[in-house]
Amino acid sequence: MDRIAVLIPCYNEVRTVAKVISDFRRTLPQAVVYVYDNNSTDGTDLAAREAGAVVRYEYRQGKGQVIRSMFRDIDAECYIIADGDDTYPAECARQMANIILNEKADMVIGDRLSATYFQENSRPFHSVGNTLVKRSINFLFHTDISDILTGYRAFSYEFVKTFPVLSKGFEIETEMTIHALDKNLGIENVVVPYRDRPAGSESKLNTYSDGIKVLRTVVRLYKNCRPFQFFGFLGGLMFLLGAVLIAPVFIEYLRTSLVPRIPTLIVSGFLTLGALLSIFCGVILDVLAQQNRQDFELRLNEFHEIRRMKHHKTNHEN
Repeated sequence: MDRIAVLIPCYNEVRTVAKVISDFRRTLPQAVVYVYDNNSTDGTDLAAREAGAVVRYEYRQGKGQVIRSMFRDIDAECYIIADGDDTYPAECARQMANIILNEKADMVIGDRLSATYFQENSRPFHSVGNTLVKRSINFLFHTDISDILTGYRAFSYEFVKTFPVLSKGFEIETEMTIHALDKNLGIENVVVPYRDRPAGSESKLNTYSDGIKVLRTVVRLYKNCRPFQFFGFLGGLMFLLGAVLIAPVFIEYLRTSLVPRIPTLIVSGFLTLGALLSIFCGVILDVLAQQNRQDFELRLNEFHEIRRMKHHKTNHEN
């Protein structure tokens, strides 16, 4: 088991990957740097190997696919994830790793938005998207996370081995954050300076298509993690709409003892029935979600014990 593993997912980052690796090796000399090449065609893997990284390959395209393989393959007490585009300073990794190694948190967020992101970022819609996602998640989950979409993070062994990676692309950061919030894992924040990509280095993130995927992920995970609030809100909307439709029919009935708008009455009845079904579904799914959290706590204890055994074995071998 590695003490610290630096994980760098890469897709066509030959211009910057060697510098990123050397920066992390200088900052964390005891760490093992892993580069997972995701079908690069520009020689990223060769540059990474020459710089001293352990190079592995993931042939399924997408950042989520790469992180799934990283988390499955590598055992470490602390994991540092950073992009290969040299936008995050390696100097902050020591502070992030210490928080994990001292067991003060399960995930440490490298917070760009509280530093230089809005000054350095050259794509204004990225700034709008970051702000929108941050405010949406903080509102829905009643929290105050400073940076949801940052690609610079540190994790504990327990987080990595109990995190079910479902996303295939850039939605993975959103999924990580909501997973930590839902499972009540420890989250810490470290403000990190952000620098824009160097000239000639192109972002792989599509502002619109990937932005829509991220927002869909937020809605999907909110439904799964907070089913009573989600289905209760839908039920409330249907009940309100049904009440608006039935009100004039009911007033007319009180005045004339007649029901002249039968279709409106039927639609209102179906909306009310749908509202009740939605609310009861939310109650049932909320019980299942609570059971899932309880089962997760038991798995977390098991992996904590596994980590202690592996750490003891590693010390014994050394």
